[in-house]
Amino acid sequence: MSVPLARVSRHEVRLVPSRICRRAVLNIRHNSTTAVSEAEQQNLSWSKYLEIRKSKRKWETAITIPACILGLVGGLAYFGSLESDATKPIMGIDPLFFYSGCTVSCMGLGYLIGPTIGAAGWRMTHRRTMNLIEAKDREFHRHIVKNRVDPTAQSATNPVPDFYGEKIGSLHQYRQWLRDQARFRRKARFAEE
Repeated sequence: MSVPLARVSRHEVRLVPSRICRRAVLNIRHNSTTAVSEAEQQNLSWSKYLEIRKSKRKWETAITIPACILGLVGGLAYFGSLESDATKPIMGIDPLFFYSGCTVSCMGLGYLIGPTIGAAGWRMTHRRTMNLIEAKDREFHRHIVKNRVDPTAQSATNPVPDFYGEKIGSLHQYRQWLRDQARFRRKARFAEE
């Protein structure tokens, strides 16, 4: 069993316990693996980014459904408990229809608020990589703006395909989106001629 040596100065050599040496080696190894993972994180690939984007959309959809249900239940609980006189219309509308409309409006409010809550929850779970994701978002948005079609050429028979690229969740879907944009351009151009 050998005892490691450590050089203190040019001419002096001191014995170092093997336990300290092992810690130093482990620290060096740990530092080298964290440096690699940081380098990997600085380079977010397109496939990984699109997968993250797809998961964000799933979060938004998953939270929207309970938010709609809560809005409906809240509207039913509030407007269902109000006493109303059928002979006195509210803004010229029968109270039953008015309160039913308000209940449905509460559900619509849940539908509008749900994606916001879902996106906030998703952002809380992805705090560490938000800078990388936001940088890739800006770059993705530039790609979308550059490649999307002019919406003024749309018609009832030729609607614009996914103008904002919201449904893109993989490289295959991105390529399909590009093909759809090109197809729309051809249809719009040939319809004018």
